[in-house]
Amino acid sequence: MPRISAASNAAQRAETQRRILTAFGELLFTHGLPGLTMTDVARHARIGRTAVYNYYADIEELLIAYALEETERFLVDLRGSLDSLENPVERLALYVRAQVADLSRRHLPPGPAMGAVLSPASFAKLAVHVGELSLLLEGILREGMAQGYLPEADIAQLAQLIHGTLSSSAARGDGAGNGTGGGTGHGLGQDPAVEARIQRTVLFIQLGAGARFDDAGRPVRVDV
Repeated sequence: MPRISAASNAAQRAETQRRILTAFGELLFTHGLPGLTMTDVARHARIGRTAVYNYYADIEELLIAYALEETERFLVDLRGSLDSLENPVERLALYVRAQVADLSRRHLPPGPAMGAVLSPASFAKLAVHVGELSLLLEGILREGMAQGYLPEADIAQLAQLIHGTLSSSAARGDGAGNGTGGGTGHGLGQDPAVEARIQRTVLFIQLGAGARFDDAGRPVRVDV
């Protein structure tokens, strides 16, 4: 009998874990979190229920693992895309588009709902990780104010208002769930109606942050 190497065993475990998380994410999208069971996840992943429990003790642990992995993936992709832009108002637009697409695709419960489902310890762990998104947005806003493209304001409060708007937009179906693009917004706009809603959301948030544009739609400094 051929001996299974540690490397191949690790690869198989990683593949099984990926199937579990993928199945969980797909069920979140199609059915939502209420009533979702480990049995549902196992059936959708086409593996035994015991195998799911070998990786995650319960739905709460599975939810936090999925949320953390998705948030990390989103952050890596988004940072890479933001690096290609210099103007902070354009960076804000990219951030908004990426968030609308990602929130609509993942269908994770919003913060308050997550708090009702998760234990305080698990919610705190997620909050620390998700807090990196707030720091990223705050950095964009800070750059905009420092460069004169946005008026001075309470950055933390403004970031909170923007995230609240984004969550509401995704909940109303204003995102790109029907498109073929990824989390950073590339490939959005396959449906003109979806693209129009995304554009309205982007412009609403840019104007709400105080951005101004010339007749050609280019960002202009507000301090001149």
